[in-house]
Amino acid sequence: MEYNILIIGGNGLVGKTMARILQTRNPHFNIFIGGRKGGSTDRSLKIDVTDPDTLQIITDKKINLIILSVNDKSDHVLQFAIKNHIDYLDITKPTPDLVKAYDIARKTEVNSRIVFSSGWMGGIVPGLLNVLSKDTHDIQDVKLFVYYSVKDLAGESSAHFMAENVAVPFYDYKNDQPNPIRHFLNTETFDFSFGIGKRNAYNFDVPDLYILNKVERIPNVSVKMTYNSKFITWLLGSFQYLRIFNILSLKERKMIFGSSGNGDQAVFEVVIKDKNGDKKLSLQSKKGQAELTALSAVLHTEELVRNPHENNIYFSHQLHEPLSLLSQLNAYETININMVQ
Repeated sequence: MEYNILIIGGNGLVGKTMARILQTRNPHFNIFIGGRKGGSTDRSLKIDVTDPDTLQIITDKKINLIILSVNDKSDHVLQFAIKNHIDYLDITKPTPDLVKAYDIARKTEVNSRIVFSSGWMGGIVPGLLNVLSKDTHDIQDVKLFVYYSVKDLAGESSAHFMAENVAVPFYDYKNDQPNPIRHFLNTETFDFSFGIGKRNAYNFDVPDLYILNKVERIPNVSVKMTYNSKFITWLLGSFQYLRIFNILSLKERKMIFGSSGNGDQAVFEVVIKDKNGDKKLSLQSKKGQAELTALSAVLHTEELVRNPHENNIYFSHQLHEPLSLLSQLNAYETININMVQ
């Protein structure tokens, strides 16, 4: 049976990486690329997420699964997928947009698999928690620490999100209550693995905060990040403390967050506390965040195709058996994972 997959935003950095990995691992899949400018082949489709009329080609091409790799703020693609009973995987939404899209899906009759995978690095963090603890109900505290290198290849979407939201408060969770905070404040020193060492890490908003508290019901959740440059990390904290971001224009903020290098490692570390004490999982992507995000999306896609998940709304970690997800990540040549239990 032919399986037709559409990657909307497939001309971007993560989209191209996803198409490469997916096609290499699954040469029998028919992969279509959707973008605003279209292309010269019958696999390149002209699709603009801001123009619902361009979505009709999805049914014309008999697409089985839509992977969304651009931020569809109006949720046109989500609503089209639900209406036409097409499987849907979204890897791009920042927290406010994810909450809105999830609410839309829950209020609609769903006759396909609707998967939200917008957590850190393609939504794999919650899926790895059950490797550390057999039951998330036993977990009382989760801390996610992110190491971000300005030398890493980076797409536009994350930079634009930071530029738009750096001065906007968001929430982490303490004792099951939302705690309003801002980016780059509330320093915590953390000893990163893979030769990075001790760094000051600061508040950082990722959808895992919402997912781990509201979906997995973990009462204490925080996320902190540090840059590869200690000076940049300190400077951004100073800008936030002095409220300089509040007076900069959006264009100026985009200039601050919009840099992209030629490639570097990406690292995240998850520290949990359950009834048996503290445990830690550390993951390194030697090819950086775009490669890891794309690989995660590929693993979710393969899981949807190969296993008979019922029509429903999912967060991507809910598709996987934790040890299977860990094994597949470990098998990828540029991924290293260490655990302390």
